[in-house]
Amino acid sequence: MNTYILGISAFYHDSAACLLKNGLVVAAVQEERLSRKKHDASFPELAIDYCLTSQDVTIDDISLITFYEKPFLKFDRIIDTYSGKTPFGFRSFKKAIKSWTSEKLWIPNIIQKKLNYKGEIIYTEHHEAHSASAFFASPFQKSAILTIDGVGERATITIAKGIDNKVSIITEQQFPHSLGLFYSAFTYYCGFKVNSGEYKLMGLAPYGKPIYKNTIYKHFIATDGEGILTLNMKYFDFDIGLKMTNKAFEKVLGQSARKPESEMSQFYKDVARSAQVVLEEIVIKLAEKAKKMIGMDNLCLAGGVALNCKANQELLERQVFENIWVQPASGDCGGALGSALIGYYHYQNNKRLIVEDSPVYNAYLGNSFTDDEVEDQLKRLDVQYSRLPFQEVIEKTANYLNEKSIVGWFQGKMEFGPRALGSRSILASPKYEDMQFHLNLKIKKREGFRPFAPIVMEEKAADWFEIKNPSKYMLFTFNVKKPKEIPSCTHMDNTARVQTVNERDNKKVHQLLLRFEELSGLPVLINTSFNVRGEPIVATVEDAVRCFFNTDMDILVIGNCILSKKENINFNKNILKKATYELD
Repeated sequence: MNTYILGISAFYHDSAACLLKNGLVVAAVQEERLSRKKHDASFPELAIDYCLTSQDVTIDDISLITFYEKPFLKFDRIIDTYSGKTPFGFRSFKKAIKSWTSEKLWIPNIIQKKLNYKGEIIYTEHHEAHSASAFFASPFQKSAILTIDGVGERATITIAKGIDNKVSIITEQQFPHSLGLFYSAFTYYCGFKVNSGEYKLMGLAPYGKPIYKNTIYKHFIATDGEGILTLNMKYFDFDIGLKMTNKAFEKVLGQSARKPESEMSQFYKDVARSAQVVLEEIVIKLAEKAKKMIGMDNLCLAGGVALNCKANQELLERQVFENIWVQPASGDCGGALGSALIGYYHYQNNKRLIVEDSPVYNAYLGNSFTDDEVEDQLKRLDVQYSRLPFQEVIEKTANYLNEKSIVGWFQGKMEFGPRALGSRSILASPKYEDMQFHLNLKIKKREGFRPFAPIVMEEKAADWFEIKNPSKYMLFTFNVKKPKEIPSCTHMDNTARVQTVNERDNKKVHQLLLRFEELSGLPVLINTSFNVRGEPIVATVEDAVRCFFNTDMDILVIGNCILSKKENINFNKNILKKATYELD
């Protein structure tokens, strides 16, 4: 008899659902992909419905529901924080208390009401879920686990160990002293949106110099040499305010916080670089502490800071650990996965499963469409297309790419986590110097400084990048060996956020790269997420068609169907409805 566990994360940002079948991950998706609301924090009804229907089960088949944090512990921390600074922060408290009393404290009621679920519900701690999502999805039997994020209930940094079917947190750093919130504060100061723009700060950093590093250490953050940090809350406003930083913070740096969408001066580039360097140095110290405390050769990373690819590169190059595995869905959406795995291993005390071909290892856990379903949708949308045999699709797409066309690529199961990994991607040739500029402004409609990631055949990766092991999930940057040959996916600091792909994990992309190499001499393509700025990555055929017609993409490949802009000059303009998104 099959046993199903449903994991849920919700009510902060990036809500998600995950379904386990006999301990294996069979479905997982973020709510934003289906609701089309970026970083959707609402209860993930659509994601849950997908998980159930994808496996042809109902809520009655679920033996256990898990939730990724303990709401009352989190609420207790919030009350403590505000009561300690009364009467300051009343406006922020009033705003927070409303959401807590209306929904966040009543998780069982919400689950029972929305899902008609009458079974058992358990709660994991936030960092416990993060740790489990990394370790139990890793190939390691034992490992140190480092989780760094903004804040869970109270923890902001935890060091844990994983052995067989158990994860144990050994030590933790508590709010408000948070490396994640420190980095978010600088994200805010440089004019980007918190919980969304941190990767922009990372991308901006190579354009600057770390001239404010000492200032940051002197005024804003102190560390004891082992990564235990203290934020000087005199300069931050996130604990009880509605902003991340305050006037005292701005006075130290000498300029006001940058207004969103305003010109990006060299000053903010230097601030970004300085904050990035500080983050990297502290991450290294934390890893060294984890190595000293746990004494194992393997390290698993989770939490939002684990998505900082440049810090991961520094950690890899220092060789503090022999092996590093980063959870592809390191942010809060991965909490749904982690809580479900805690339910399976800790609560149900099942033996550890390590299956190399498990979906956890390829991250392709979302929805998919047959070619007949794709064709039905394209007919309904009244667009011109060609349906071709698989090899002809590869041949035509490779030729389009070699001729400088930009291709929307929609294939197979959607990826779980923030990265497009060759299923919901925009692809382009990296050999043209102006391709980065064109993609940023004409396709993605975003800031021109933003870098693009290369996707490369696993067997050819070492010829092009200083890389020793596969990098399947685009979670590390590596130095580029031949930057002049792939200029549009080489960043300012001569690094690239590399994704390697093999035939087993993604046969279509691998064959496309193989044919593109035969035409161009390059086993590398630009791979960026299939969306425009402010929009979640496309999830359905209609999403893909709408995004295609709202940008300057040239070709759209969905399954074995190909659309060309030139053949759709008189397309139905109604396709463009609901195509505007709030800028991130």
